[in-house]
Amino acid sequence: MLSYQHAYHAGNFADVHKHLTLHAVADHLLRKKSAITFIDTHAGRGRYPLAAEETARLREYRQGVAPLWTRRAGLMEGGGVLAEWLAALAQAQPDAERLTHYPGSPWWLSRRLRAQDRLLLFELHPGEHDHLTDQRLSGEARRIHGDGLQGLLSRLPVPTPRLCVLVDPSYERKAEYAEVAETLLAAMRKARHAVVLVWYPLLPEGRHRALLEGLRDGGLRKVWRAELDHHAPADGKRGMHGSGMLVINPPWGLDERLGEAMARVVPLLGREANYRSGWWVGE
Repeated sequence: MLSYQHAYHAGNFADVHKHLTLHAVADHLLRKKSAITFIDTHAGRGRYPLAAEETARLREYRQGVAPLWTRRAGLMEGGGVLAEWLAALAQAQPDAERLTHYPGSPWWLSRRLRAQDRLLLFELHPGEHDHLTDQRLSGEARRIHGDGLQGLLSRLPVPTPRLCVLVDPSYERKAEYAEVAETLLAAMRKARHAVVLVWYPLLPEGRHRALLEGLRDGGLRKVWRAELDHHAPADGKRGMHGSGMLVINPPWGLDERLGEAMARVVPLLGREANYRSGWWVGE
């Protein structure tokens, strides 16, 4: 099934959570000179015009990135990871004063690539891959039309001393949660030093438990976990109410840096929004 297109959801609260985490992790890794291979298993288009037909249909960015952009001057005071992220977001706009585009993970990963770094972008959806191919990205970014989970395993070990992976599926099939867990366990056996970020949706059905249980049953015990609830799940209603992130081998200080950022973000997302994070030990 290849029906999912992220353009309908670009810039929503889950994107803010995911890309703030990605920015904080990449920023820490790039402080050292040794080369890094970045792998994005579900890359999407790369950059999303907010006026595009798909994005304009749901306009989920209005409850995500838009309120942050409107208040960016105050949010950037005092620096920190949120200020850095908002400054980078402005660089993704044709006009730095207007929010007209939302950059996806390929943009966030490619923008600071150094000569020694590599970026592999996997996208299975033919239409999304065509969009990705048309995007201008910085550095050595290789776009690959194919299954990102299989592609990740086929390219391990990588030739660089360090590895950072983003796993961000659509989860439009229930089986994907277990498939992601199986892939992560296999990947960590091949590259124990890898820093791996995994996004998952919070749904009323609690399907993400299959991912967590798969990791626990496979022996992966200590992982940093953060969840952002946008609103409380309503009885009898379907749909994503929150966003989850797992980080395997997280950089030192990630919890504190992101905690400070999210403390300023959450009040702008609505009265029901809340954020929690900490070490997850398989339950």
